[in-house]
Amino acid sequence: MDLPERLAAQLAGEEGPTRQKAARLVVDLAVTANAEGFVNVDHAHVSGVSVITGGHGLRRFLSDLSSSGDGKVTIPTTLNSAGCDKEKRKEMNIDWPDFLEQQFEIVEAYSDLGIQATLSCTPYDRGVDDESGIASWAESNAVCFSNTWTSLITNRESGLSALATALTGFAPRWGLHLEQNRQPNIHVKVECELHTLSDWSVLGDWIGKQVLPGWDVPWGPMPFIQGLPSRASFARKKALTAAAANYGTPMLWAEGLSADPPLSRDEDGVWIAPKAGWQGELVFTAADLQARYDDLAPSGQVDLVVIGCPQASLEEIRITAAAVRSHAEMGDKIPNQRLWVFTSGENYELALADGSIDLLESAGAVILQDTCPEVTPYNRAHYNHLLTNSLKAEHYLTSGLNRLPTSVMPIEGCIAHAFDPSLSAGPRPLLNQKAQPQHASSKTIQTEEGVVLTGAPLESQEEYCITGPAMVTDVPITYLGYVNRDTGVVEETGHPLDGRAVENTILIYPKGSGSTVAPFVLMGLLYTGKGPTAIVNRDVCPLTLPACSLLGLPYGHGFDQDPCMAINDGDLIELKSERGVVTLTVLERVQ
Repeated sequence: MDLPERLAAQLAGEEGPTRQKAARLVVDLAVTANAEGFVNVDHAHVSGVSVITGGHGLRRFLSDLSSSGDGKVTIPTTLNSAGCDKEKRKEMNIDWPDFLEQQFEIVEAYSDLGIQATLSCTPYDRGVDDESGIASWAESNAVCFSNTWTSLITNRESGLSALATALTGFAPRWGLHLEQNRQPNIHVKVECELHTLSDWSVLGDWIGKQVLPGWDVPWGPMPFIQGLPSRASFARKKALTAAAANYGTPMLWAEGLSADPPLSRDEDGVWIAPKAGWQGELVFTAADLQARYDDLAPSGQVDLVVIGCPQASLEEIRITAAAVRSHAEMGDKIPNQRLWVFTSGENYELALADGSIDLLESAGAVILQDTCPEVTPYNRAHYNHLLTNSLKAEHYLTSGLNRLPTSVMPIEGCIAHAFDPSLSAGPRPLLNQKAQPQHASSKTIQTEEGVVLTGAPLESQEEYCITGPAMVTDVPITYLGYVNRDTGVVEETGHPLDGRAVENTILIYPKGSGSTVAPFVLMGLLYTGKGPTAIVNRDVCPLTLPACSLLGLPYGHGFDQDPCMAINDGDLIELKSERGVVTLTVLERVQ
């Protein structure tokens, strides 16, 4: 593969060891993905900031990366949300030893690399001057928003791959950079009215929940949605794409709201299905909407109401302030600071100027900047049941990241509960994890002896030979929130590997899923000896490959058979890289 002159120089170490590491990762990903060369990137957004998401893996990696002091980002780069508002740690009741010091250490390390510490998960909301060109963004909600509603195109990057692009200025040209891969694969008809921001959020999350393992969606589910109103505010668009991103949606089409899908119409003007056909045809009704609200309604005492996931836009702040005003004008006050509103620094200043902040704070709300609900370390002595208007918040708050029972209502209902704790009195609910359809496995026991699969290594890795037990699943692994960062145990109800540790295994799975911070969790496990001895992926996986590339974990991909199906969980196998070829050999079948 021909490299741009500057990228080749970086790879050779001519711009120092920091950019050399970054260039190695960019090239590894390009070769693995069989990319069509490289693209110059206009803007990067890096995730992995909060202490509770990146953890010790992030802190150690950043310390190693910035220690030489020779590397600065080469393109404008912004930074995702941190784990707290440094000015309101007392109001947040954070009970985590040295949390603020660790958080400052992480932000300072990023700043030393020349990254703007915007601490916002919404770079598209007053974070980017030109909403066109090529980006490298590692925040799932931002990826889906940008690709859907603007002309700024980005793949769904990991925190590490976005950082590597920020340091080099280059990204592999693959995935959504290529027009032929930006194709709708799911058809959704909406047959009910959507009134509130949470209605739009429920729809996005509902679509993701319908995706089945057998569907062919190599670049993620990309729905074409019909039946939405002809007008939608910025906040409604944000709510829809943020929730859809929970399940890996990198972009969608909304008839009448977004650009037209790349489909033809028949003589009557009806959209014609893509050549490959729809992977799924879904109908969202008023009954579906109500069923989700019934499912997510608060039962038992609500300890805290959180608004702003992703960080609240000015519109969301004003809607919240209007709901608060209707209670405050009657002389009511929010007890015990039970309402937290999360927003960016820029939107805070705008809301301060129009009086919204003063109104909220005088009523007893806490306004938090630079952080968001899903990356905050909640003090469990005070908070054990949260209420929010966001399905993105609910998705991550109930994961292993926080393990907090979380209910969902429209903003007006949330504010009513903030003012009146008795609206949901009674015992707090227990977290009841439910297996999702995505967890369904199609694996069958294989008995054929002498099986040898042939694949490829990472471009940067030296030859290796690893022997050990295979830990195999045909269901993607979600590292952030569903793999214990200290023990390496998979903690996802219904997942085929639930309850098992990845330590000292040759781990075989299709790809990583979920948060773009996943590589830092894997890196943390590798640093502490709790990780696998090697990893095999069926699909190109920018959420797994970066950790393997940067820490030298043996990695195989591109096999001539599906390793997730050809290898049994528990088989004794050999993974060997020699002369640019990886062989995966079954030495002994599991009994």
